[in-house]
Amino acid sequence: MKDTTSVSVQVGGATMTIETGLLARQAAGATVCRLGDSLMFSAVTCTDKPREGIDFFPLQVEYREKYYAAGRFPGGFFKRESRPSEKEILTARITDRPIRPLFPEGYRNDVQINNMVLSADTENDTDILSVNASSAALHISDIPFMGPIGCVRVGRIHGEFVINPTHSQRKESDLDLVYAGTRERFLMMEGGAAEITEEDFLAAMKVGHAEVVKIIDAQHELRRLLGKPEKKIEEVAPNAEKMAFLYAEGETALRQALLIVDKLERQNAVNAIKEDLQAKALAKWPEEVTAASFVTLFDTLEIDLVRRNILEDGKRIDGRAADEIRKLYAQVGVMPRAHGSAIFERGETSALGSVTLGTKKDAQELDAITGGETSKSFFLHYNFPPYSVGEVGRLGATGRREIGHGALAERSLAQVMPQDYPYSIRVVSDIMGSNGSSSMASICVGSLALMDAGIPIKAPVAGVSVGLFTNKDESQKILVTDILGAEDHCGDMDFKVAGTRKGITGFQVDLKLRGLTWDVVEAALARAKQGRLQILDFMESVMPAPRAELSQFAPRITVMTIPVDKIGALIGPGGSNIRRVCEISGTQIDIQDDGSVSIFANNAESLAIAQNEVLALTAEAEEGKIYEGTVTGIKEFGCFVEIMPGKDGLCHISELADRRIGSVEDVCKVGDKMTVKCIGVDDRGRIKLSRREAMRDLDQQKQNG
Repeated sequence: MKDTTSVSVQVGGATMTIETGLLARQAAGATVCRLGDSLMFSAVTCTDKPREGIDFFPLQVEYREKYYAAGRFPGGFFKRESRPSEKEILTARITDRPIRPLFPEGYRNDVQINNMVLSADTENDTDILSVNASSAALHISDIPFMGPIGCVRVGRIHGEFVINPTHSQRKESDLDLVYAGTRERFLMMEGGAAEITEEDFLAAMKVGHAEVVKIIDAQHELRRLLGKPEKKIEEVAPNAEKMAFLYAEGETALRQALLIVDKLERQNAVNAIKEDLQAKALAKWPEEVTAASFVTLFDTLEIDLVRRNILEDGKRIDGRAADEIRKLYAQVGVMPRAHGSAIFERGETSALGSVTLGTKKDAQELDAITGGETSKSFFLHYNFPPYSVGEVGRLGATGRREIGHGALAERSLAQVMPQDYPYSIRVVSDIMGSNGSSSMASICVGSLALMDAGIPIKAPVAGVSVGLFTNKDESQKILVTDILGAEDHCGDMDFKVAGTRKGITGFQVDLKLRGLTWDVVEAALARAKQGRLQILDFMESVMPAPRAELSQFAPRITVMTIPVDKIGALIGPGGSNIRRVCEISGTQIDIQDDGSVSIFANNAESLAIAQNEVLALTAEAEEGKIYEGTVTGIKEFGCFVEIMPGKDGLCHISELADRRIGSVEDVCKVGDKMTVKCIGVDDRGRIKLSRREAMRDLDQQKQNG
């Protein structure tokens, strides 16, 4: 047995263990984090030298779910794992966001985090384990990571907060909060909620933080047990001489250019100044400055000046007040054949939303290796084409950013979708123009398009992003509502919150700071609520409520309920009955084990035909009722008459007429229509019919009429 080192901590009443020493000993750091029988492996590595010519920290986070972790074979022809699923991509993003801010300013060495699920017990989700395992691996390494951090999931069941709820418990929870923080500060949150109030939401975060502290202390203990000293980390500052030169040559012009309201005009002005400064810097330091290295210098200058404009002069790029929302515009019903559609604009950010209705067969099957839902019938897909920012680009596979933004919008709207709705629903948000907060615009346009489609959502949902600008010692803090793209790039925070008038439904926070104090979190929640209510006022002026009727082009679905013991009769031998109904009506029919029958039709006529056929196949013969049937068989003793699809009865020869009949064929032949009356059903379900009594009753009705 190889020597291993481990620590354990009680989190939410369950034991979490972090171990190192068994796997990946050549990595800079490697750990296995365990909760229940779910095991998450993380290995971190780093290059020796920085990457030149970039203005960002090159952190790469990979998360993979191995089928062997659940004792399963991969599906498909190739029996190995392939490209990452949406769940894997979203978990990688959750892992990345709280870790990224905790590296030194200006650090440009490539850092890679490779995580994979070693065991999945299908009850304890592995996304929070991914964050904790990564933090521990970085913390025990020599990589300059200013952690550790901890991460938990917070649910709320019957008014009580639950830490790291299992998948079974999450079905009963009205909150799904993934929370990460340092020992002293908040770092990241993501998730959804069933219209939770800001006060309860803040309380949930604080409950989560108390558990996070325990996980952080355990990681410190792990490093101590390994005999490693405390890390000494130095910031990587840009060259002071070169920065002084750029300030002297370009500060005044660039500061003014950064206040141009129009995005493209501003970018052109900034690029012109950038090219001029680059030429001057290359001429002054021909052997020290390259076009690639100048990128970092100029980016530092631009970020600083945007921040100073706001912090020193109170001037946002587009001249708005700190709590002011950009000009709003919206229109519904913009695409005549779509089942629902809308446009939503906020300043230069514009989203085109569409809604498509389908059957339950259009639901997506989920390969839930780590547990949870196995299918879903509500989707929101987010597309960010290059023309939305005035660029030329390649249209390829959906990127991580698009998947992440779509997931945020989807869970924000999922909270207001009607329960047990018979349709599968797809919302698509195509970004037509972008200048910040396109994910929040997707929520707004999705809400309007759903109402335009006539889908009875509980309430409209709006989203807004709140930014933050601070000085170096954080003595000055300014919150800004509805941030621009440049304010996102140059600021310290992107605090996204979506919800109804009643409460919060979706949230996500990205930070560049090394955490937020609780007063900032509380103020940001209040500012987001203020902005959300203002946007909802506008949206309701455009579309006050869902349309009463579905689009004429939308498919029709109705759900019928039949006795469970009639399911076999509806399906028929080898599926013959249900296949016939689908063929003659042109519908799709889905039968559930509980007797619910969903009928999907393109028009009302087809729906009516299918409904009548289902009723006929599952109905019981009623004693005393007259039926128009078809003769299906002839015997010496009588004939068989089909009175309902797949259901026939015997009309005895004595019941064919008031007179004596010598032969059944004297009265009828196979294929003839015959009016008969049900005169009884025996205990074995055999139906007795009478042509004689039916004719007598009809004659009596004529006389009375």
